[in-house]
Amino acid sequence: MDQLRVGLYVVLDVSWFEHPFAFSHFKIKTEEQIRTIRSLGLKTVRYNPSLSDIQPPLQGTPQPDPDAAAAEAKPDLVPALQAKRALMERIKAQREAAARIESAFINSAKAIRDIEKNLLSRPAETVHQATQLVTQIAESILCAPELAIHVMGDKMGGEELYFHSLNVTMLSMMVARDIRLPQAVVGVLGMGALFHDIGRREIPNRILLKNEPLTQAERHLYEMHCQYGVEIGQRLQLAPAVLAIIREHHELFDGTGYPNKLKGEAIGLLSRIVAIANYYDELCNPVDITDAMTPHEALSVMFAKLRNKFDPKLLQIFIRCLGVYPPGTIVQLSNGVIAMVATVNTAAPMKPMIVIYDANIPKDDAILVDLVREPDLNIARAIRPAQVPGEIYNYLSPRKRVSYYFDAGKPGQEAVAT
Repeated sequence: MDQLRVGLYVVLDVSWFEHPFAFSHFKIKTEEQIRTIRSLGLKTVRYNPSLSDIQPPLQGTPQPDPDAAAAEAKPDLVPALQAKRALMERIKAQREAAARIESAFINSAKAIRDIEKNLLSRPAETVHQATQLVTQIAESILCAPELAIHVMGDKMGGEELYFHSLNVTMLSMMVARDIRLPQAVVGVLGMGALFHDIGRREIPNRILLKNEPLTQAERHLYEMHCQYGVEIGQRLQLAPAVLAIIREHHELFDGTGYPNKLKGEAIGLLSRIVAIANYYDELCNPVDITDAMTPHEALSVMFAKLRNKFDPKLLQIFIRCLGVYPPGTIVQLSNGVIAMVATVNTAAPMKPMIVIYDANIPKDDAILVDLVREPDLNIARAIRPAQVPGEIYNYLSPRKRVSYYFDAGKPGQEAVAT
């Protein structure tokens, strides 16, 4: 204890719940932290030489009496532990919010299932239901002072088939909010995004679910889903602006898309937004899940290799909103800790909320750390799931499929990624 110094990276061999710090290992920044460590009643503290700025002084060098220092430091422990209790209360509140949002997400997925199931048998009623859903989502997104994107657990039930439409709708609206589209236009965008793939119901499952590359004939038939979607949309009496999104959601900025190989601003603004959201979601959630990219990889590929295919300003906004490390990304922090990005606030995308891997803490009680509150801590790099030991991956357990949901509850609340 008498060798503790500012600049040492220490490891506290005590339960996370029994000390006041956000982490059980960290670099000492202040003399106050030293006094607090000495007040914990530990006889010794381990340190990591490779992560320390200095080496501890040799034993035998005259140093302050650690027992006297501990006695002197006792009063410091009370406010420090109060701060820890406040942190634990914030974590509890965050868990409750995540459970509420997860429930809202499941309900939205079920609503989309019902919309798709009843679309042709009860068209007017179902389009009205879809309009209500989109309006509710649009209002919650546009009215929120801040927007955050969350990662959720794996409790979705059997609604996976309806995630893609929901994902593309949410992601499109996220961009619309950023570029300040009027609410009426956002409603059109939401309807187009929700129904963008409606024409796929005319495509055989043997093509939709095929894992191998499509033949030229199969590819041609698949690409017809855009035209089929427009025809179904006309029967449903969807607005012309909605039909344009359905027709153009696979058109690409460099003219390599389909069905009409439109280029640049010949593609409508709303269609350009949906094209980005759609492409991203298909990279993250392909038919064959073994081909899935992590959110971080998908954004990297779109920016580094495919950027000519998308409106450059809209792609930049899309990446900025999701953050360089989108929810679900496994990361290593600057202090060496492995974590998963749980929440990205679009106002501070480089400082997300993270779930910490700590083998000494049960998974259900995993520590949540808000990097906004930890100015000396940053994300060092993203880690591919295959590079993460199994026990860590299972502890952090990002979903195999990545989905997004924006909370329709209280203004200023969260958006969710599963």
